[in-house]
Amino acid sequence: MAVDPSTGHEFAQLPATGPAQVGELVEDARRALAEERDWRTPYVRGKALLRMAALVEEQGNELADLETRDTGKPLSQSQADVRATIRYLEYYAGSIERLEGRQIPLGPDALDYTVREPWGVCAQIIPWNYPLQVAARCAAPALAAGNAVILKPSELASITPLRLAQIAEAAGVPPGLFQVATGDGRTGDALVRHPGVDHVTFVGSAATGAEVAAVCARRLVPVELELGGKSPNVVFADADLERAVPSIVRGLLQNAGQSCSAGSRLLVEQAIYEDVCARVATAFATVRIGPGIEDPDLGPLISQRQHDRATGMLETARLAGARVLGGAPREGLFLEPALVTRVKADMEIFQEEVFGPVLVAAPIDDERHAVQLANATAYGLVAGVWTKDLRRAHRVASGIRAGQVFVNGYGVGGGVELPFGGMGRSGYGRSKGIEALLAYSQTKNVWIALDG
Repeated sequence: MAVDPSTGHEFAQLPATGPAQVGELVEDARRALAEERDWRTPYVRGKALLRMAALVEEQGNELADLETRDTGKPLSQSQADVRATIRYLEYYAGSIERLEGRQIPLGPDALDYTVREPWGVCAQIIPWNYPLQVAARCAAPALAAGNAVILKPSELASITPLRLAQIAEAAGVPPGLFQVATGDGRTGDALVRHPGVDHVTFVGSAATGAEVAAVCARRLVPVELELGGKSPNVVFADADLERAVPSIVRGLLQNAGQSCSAGSRLLVEQAIYEDVCARVATAFATVRIGPGIEDPDLGPLISQRQHDRATGMLETARLAGARVLGGAPREGLFLEPALVTRVKADMEIFQEEVFGPVLVAAPIDDERHAVQLANATAYGLVAGVWTKDLRRAHRVASGIRAGQVFVNGYGVGGGVELPFGGMGRSGYGRSKGIEALLAYSQTKNVWIALDG
């Protein structure tokens, strides 16, 4: 069943795909790949993705409403997710015909060339925080590259991925090529282990990602892992604070901080540290909190489990000597934004994801110290650097260990065209951009003798 985290009320019943049904989905996918010969033509796939984009736009208001009810996020953020979904579909529809091979010169006696071919059946396991957008982010490039997709959303948020699969069928994607497997972790586990699955994508926690990678390693199946983050915003004394602080606040509060790329650490040069913290605290104090459908600044957390995790980590930080401003729980699954100061780099709240509206702040002395603290966790997903000195920006961006670095801006998973993925405990492989088409296809080399 689907439960609105803003109210705790059930609002929809969902179909169940248990582990026993996974084999049927894989069989359907493999049959479709074998029989749907027209789907092997890039132009056909591109046109289907464009029709999907048009249908998503046509049903945009309804999809945004469902996304908000299913996840609790503010309605305007769900509307942004719908726009991103459209963009993913359009981008890969227009990119697939440019995924070309090359000819390798070997002389007059041989012709050698490469082609890009799909993996086959792609299993994609995605989380509950951006179900519609991440479904499109994963499925669109995989379909564009010629694969069949079996998408497994979280049991906490499955409605919009199911609707996206219905839209795909209405847009002319042949049956079997885009399927959704609902269910809990057992369904995902059965999918990853199935011998008919040729490629796996997992978006979620580092702990579960390690288990998925181990299974794929035993099966010798390629896997893309997009895992957690503890992403820093590094603010130097010459930064434009009128621009930086609002962006930092948005980068933390989007989706109630339940984003792997949330800017959850704030590292500020000592000279302006107190000023920046005061500005952030003032911004937090004016945040409107309420049900997602009312389009507040901050909606609820997704579940009681997540709420307990966030409040528990805040209490642990207090007991360890940190200062917590805000962070009071409200009735239901709501949590006031929290600014945590007086932290040490070895504290849990500095090192680990909270996945809630919690920002940890620490002072820095200089560039070297900034890079040291930015790299002081096992994660390496996104970072922001704020300075008017572009030479410093280049140096610091080069030193930070992260898959994506923004300078004088910050994006929480922003930019369909921008390659996205992590280093270290944040995973490996890249989604989005042309890199995703490369990830969902493999190179074949063909050598032909021409000497008779």
